[in-house]
Amino acid sequence: MEKDAAFWTPLQDAKVQCRLCSHHCSIGEGKTGICGVRKNRNGRLVSLIYGTCSSMTPDPIEKKPLYHFHPGTKAFSLGTIGCNFRCAHCQNYSISTADMSYPYLREISPEEAVEMAEHQDCQGIAWTYNEPTIWHEFSFDCATLAKQHDLYTVYVTNGYIQKAPLRELSPVLDAMNVDVKAFTEEFYRDVCKARLQPVLQTCELAKHLGIHLELTYLVIPGLNDDEQEIQSFCKWIVDSLGEDTPVHFSRFHPDHRMMDVPMTPTRTLLSIYEMAKTCGLHYVYLGNMPSGDYEHTRCPSCGNLCIYRQDFTVTVMGIQNGSCTKCGKPLPIRMG
Repeated sequence: MEKDAAFWTPLQDAKVQCRLCSHHCSIGEGKTGICGVRKNRNGRLVSLIYGTCSSMTPDPIEKKPLYHFHPGTKAFSLGTIGCNFRCAHCQNYSISTADMSYPYLREISPEEAVEMAEHQDCQGIAWTYNEPTIWHEFSFDCATLAKQHDLYTVYVTNGYIQKAPLRELSPVLDAMNVDVKAFTEEFYRDVCKARLQPVLQTCELAKHLGIHLELTYLVIPGLNDDEQEIQSFCKWIVDSLGEDTPVHFSRFHPDHRMMDVPMTPTRTLLSIYEMAKTCGLHYVYLGNMPSGDYEHTRCPSCGNLCIYRQDFTVTVMGIQNGSCTKCGKPLPIRMG
């Protein structure tokens, strides 16, 4: 469904410049930006995907992954088509590379999205599966309505949104999981066709705006698993976002145009876990691994087991009134 787009300016020769994400696409008449879903129509920028949904399902909030935000609840998860990145290892490429001819699209309104979330006994709504930034007009309207119905709101994002749209969104956006693809500009340029610095700026602004923030780092053998790179990433988190920021290091499996890259070895992830802890991070988790100690939440002061997780079964057992039941340390966890 088409709708006038937000965040753009007119240029000469009937071109327009999109100001939604950090690509700043200059778009000629009849063309789309990098995302493939924002189009110049007669000198105006329109979104082709307002209310256009490719995927919808209730998910555990831990699947986003968000471990310190309403643990044990469900988020009604929505995705559309398109993306402003071109990641060679994309694990949802069937929708991120799709266009309007994708055969499984469905039109929904913000009212229908909220109604479905409530009908599915979900406590919130998440925009996920592909990049939610490019769905801004719909996700903003939907988030605004969701807050009126006491639903929480979540973005699972690559973090390439510009400051102005993030500021507009922040009053109705409760949480973000930002997928930091690597910690070098070279990786972003070569693998994602994007830049690292805008992603870091988004994380810092989200923290400043009071949005609950967790980070995911997919560890790809030989491409972003260098020890110095990981240490630099962890140091940036401690210095810029705080030592209590939850970080999920996730195991890579071959996909899309990286079928020749092996799965991340377990020993690599275990080494990164210890390295991140040594760098001062209090809450480090490992994803896409067999269930074990690396998905539980423990008090960083006394080691008390506060949240037990096995797959997506969650037991809150060591938190009371926001603090550890053993030593009383306040814990940075937003409970439901």
